Amino acid sequence: MAQTIAVVDYGMGNLHSVSSALAHVAPDDQILVTADPTQVQAADRVVFPGVGAIRDCMAEIRRLGFDVLVRSEVASGKPVLGVCVGMQALMNHSEENGGVDCIGLVDGEVKFFGEPLLDAGGQRLKVPHMGWNQVAQTEHPLWAGIENMSRFYFVHSYYVQAADPTLVVGHTHYGVDCHVALARDNLFAVQFHPEKSHTAGLQLLKNFVNWRA
Repeated sequence: MAQTIAVVDYGMGNLHSVSSALAHVAPDDQILVTADPTQVQAADRVVFPGVGAIRDCMAEIRRLGFDVLVRSEVASGKPVLGVCVGMQALMNHSEENGGVDCIGLVDGEVKFFGEPLLDAGGQRLKVPHMGWNQVAQTEHPLWAGIENMSRFYFVHSYYVQAADPTLVVGHTHYGVDCHVALARDNLFAVQFHPEKSHTAGLQLLKNFVNWRA
């Protein structure tokens, strides 16, 4: 049975790539890129993307009332997927832009990688963390068909540290241990870009489309 998947448009997401990837894995479903709260509320599933500086993202999210909207959509029980800055915006606070309060739906902080950022051997690592990195999984339905330690595509200078370790279902190490996938009930959020992560990313999106949260 066809369903509607709403991609929330607050002007700060990689919406074309996300919607195209969803259309690829769910050709019979309606993929709706929308800034209309009523369309988001009527959808069967919601994707909450984001790119750019958290200050600008949160300003638009609050201006449009999408902080309240995201809370209500998660509370409704429907599957919700946060992507990249969309994940960071769910946390309590980010160190970016001198410190920005976020939606506060998940307890935790968004922290700067640091300068200089060094690996275990003392070699300098570039910030932002840009490119492919492995993700260590904790069992969850959205990892179905994806091998543990599969590589996903990242672009970020700030990383999530969740307060509750039981919510962390994906880790990546880049100088520090980053929480790159969080799950709680019907909410799943990732730091990486599944829409840019080829086979593994498309499989994760397919799993989301079929997830009975």
